Amino acid sequence: MTLTDQSTRIRSGEELDAGTIDQYLKAHIPGLSGTPKISQFPGGASNLTYLIEYPEQEFVLRRPPFGHKARSAHDMGREYRILNQLNAGFPYCPKAYVHCTDESVIGAELYVMQRVKGIILRSDMPAELNFSAEQTRALCQSFIDKLVDLHNVDYQACGLGDLGRPEGYVQRQIEGWSDRYEKALTPDAPLWEPVKAWLREKMPADHVKPGIVHNDYRFDNVILDPGNPMQIIGVLDWELTTIGDPLMDLGNTLAYWIEAADPAPVQLMRRQPSNAPGMLTRREFVDYYAEKAGIRIDNFDYYYTYGLFRLAGIVQQIYYRFYHGQTQDKRFAQFVQMNKLLEQMSLQVIGKSTL
Repeated sequence: MTLTDQSTRIRSGEELDAGTIDQYLKAHIPGLSGTPKISQFPGGASNLTYLIEYPEQEFVLRRPPFGHKARSAHDMGREYRILNQLNAGFPYCPKAYVHCTDESVIGAELYVMQRVKGIILRSDMPAELNFSAEQTRALCQSFIDKLVDLHNVDYQACGLGDLGRPEGYVQRQIEGWSDRYEKALTPDAPLWEPVKAWLREKMPADHVKPGIVHNDYRFDNVILDPGNPMQIIGVLDWELTTIGDPLMDLGNTLAYWIEAADPAPVQLMRRQPSNAPGMLTRREFVDYYAEKAGIRIDNFDYYYTYGLFRLAGIVQQIYYRFYHGQTQDKRFAQFVQMNKLLEQMSLQVIGKSTL
């Protein structure tokens, strides 16, 4: 099916040596023959992702970006461990096969995981799917169901109890993102002072039931079954996963959720088909999550505002690199405008909040 997510030619300077990869994989994964065909998945702005094709089996290889990087930001071993152990409690994450710490193989650490072949939704719902509003709504509800399932995983039983510290999670996120934002500030960027003050003043207690926090749960990190696109068969991008407050994770997801009624400037930020007929609004999303999770959410303004601020922090960190000439990618030139828009959205939420 043409809608299946496709790999493409490898970007210049990001090549892998097929012979070296072949030798390593055959030493660690039995039953492989021939020389692998290697291509690259074009998406993502962090770790690099390659498709490794053998006659018998296809794999996905992940490695850190080339050039200088903070080791903690691209921890292949941590991501491999999450996939390897979480799969028992959350079967939608791909199985991990091997983690290579020998940097002489490709010049960096790497890990290899199962390739889950399917459809990944980008900015707009593909016309070929021909979904009705009812089907789109059911898919949206299934998307939320998987998030609730993830937050309910018994992470201790999966051996992931030491993955993060749930105590003080909310405060660490607010202080951490405030600090990162200030370090990435440029003269043309908004200061976010009223929002930061509000987030500190209105800070809730940590959720009574901590859970696995994905930290980047969006439709473009979800894989749909090519034979039945109503069914979610995989969830990707576990790089930022930790243990913490599930409502903070919900806030992260809703920060990306641009609904059909949002004004035109906001629509320019949309990277998933959350505006399609049948998709739940943010309010409906929260209500549905609360119903499925069996909890009350009375203060979602807080978590949504946090999500918007965190997203601004991510955007500003990328823009900082562009502003200082560390990257020439022209896409990033507009990120300061996106940051300003996110601040306006946050101020509107705070202005209407009853917290």
